[in-house]
Amino acid sequence: MSLPSWALFVLVVVVALAANEVGFQVGRLLIRRHLREPEPPVQALVGAILGLLAFLLAFTFAMTTSRFDARRQLVIEDANRIRTCYLYASLLPEKQAQVTRQLLPEYVALRLNITSIAQATARLPRTEEIQRQLWQQAASLAQENMDPEIRTLFIGSLSEVLNVHAARKMVSLNYRIPGSIWVVLNLLSAMSMLSLGYQTGMFSARRLVGMPVLAAAFALVITMIAAMDTLGQRGFLISQQPLADVLTLMQKSAGRPALE
Repeated sequence: MSLPSWALFVLVVVVALAANEVGFQVGRLLIRRHLREPEPPVQALVGAILGLLAFLLAFTFAMTTSRFDARRQLVIEDANRIRTCYLYASLLPEKQAQVTRQLLPEYVALRLNITSIAQATARLPRTEEIQRQLWQQAASLAQENMDPEIRTLFIGSLSEVLNVHAARKMVSLNYRIPGSIWVVLNLLSAMSMLSLGYQTGMFSARRLVGMPVLAAAFALVITMIAAMDTLGQRGFLISQQPLADVLTLMQKSAGRPALE
């Protein structure tokens, strides 16, 4: 979701408490009109709605954690593929080796310290331009008199670098929790609080003091899921240390001081 975490938390709490108050007032209104419902069916209704909410929260959380873990694994794989490609580049003819070993450090640097989707999107054109230039160097190897096995190894490693980039791009920028699920999740949260308020108004003389705590609990879970689903959220940042280590290796290999 595009809202800041604190704004989403406040919004969910406010909507939940408002829904609870509406349900409570409806229950009290029916009592005043002597339209009290049997308690067991109301309890069953509230339990069913809360069960649906718990199921959807668990389902959404599982989706988010799976994607979060995929992003983390892809960072490690990205670093490994780039390191391998860089090492194979030293076996190429001088011209291709020099260009490749100049382009790869910039390529890695572009993948570090990304804190938002907008920043990731802004870096894509240069990243893909470097990929194009690297592939040109690989294509030019066909004209070189060199060991075919080395050529195959380098082209294969470069292909894997490009494939991992495509996977990271898809998982980070395109694989998100669908908007329809967010709508249903927030509606179910509001309906749960509405039904709890209705049950309280129908069968209790006063409001439940702990209702704001329940609303805050719903909001915390929904906010955490949204934060995990969004690239660069504080508290859910994926360590880029594997890529930083690769960049350090490249800089030391080139005889340059490593970045802090």
